[in-house]
Amino acid sequence: MDLTKTGNLISSVRKEKGLTQKQLAEILCVSEKTVSKWECGAGMPDVSLMLPLCKVLKIDVNELLTGEKLEEKNYKVNAENNLLKLIDKTSSKVKYTICAISIIITIFTSVALTMVASFAVQESWLRILMIFLMLLLIFSNIAVIVLVAVNTEVYECRHCGEKFVPTIGAYVMAPHTLTRRKLKCPHCHKKGWNKFYFVEKLKEE
Repeated sequence: MDLTKTGNLISSVRKEKGLTQKQLAEILCVSEKTVSKWECGAGMPDVSLMLPLCKVLKIDVNELLTGEKLEEKNYKVNAENNLLKLIDKTSSKVKYTICAISIIITIFTSVALTMVASFAVQESWLRILMIFLMLLLIFSNIAVIVLVAVNTEVYECRHCGEKFVPTIGAYVMAPHTLTRRKLKCPHCHKKGWNKFYFVEKLKEE
């Protein structure tokens, strides 16, 4: 994504709406310096600010990320490209490395805590504490794996063919196989067994 183009779009639309940088900053609860930084192409709005910013400027998120007003025929292509860029801030290899390291640390630490809790002579409350720490490590590792998966997998709706990224809650609760997960498409709002792709694979295609 081109930060300069995005900055120019924010600046031009803001002026069309008759807003100063200070007024826009006050609406979004950020500093005037932050808005100036966006418009100069020196930074990008945080993900949490993109929807509020687009609402104020009355533009679409994909137009914001692309840096220009989109015609209907180019909308889908730009939407998919922008989606991939947003969720691929870090390469999949790095994310899976983090996941692998987390699993290894959890296994070794859990084994060590279990052995100490089982064989060392100590008070009952200390054993309970160690078991609690072991369970905490396991659940933390599961959370890391889920976050990695959510940020590296894109699903294709079997009904409308649109690609989307599920929320963490939907991802965790959905039944799944090795290649598909039963999710509700945010585009057509139909539920089905949707196939997933890795971000890196979609880029190659």
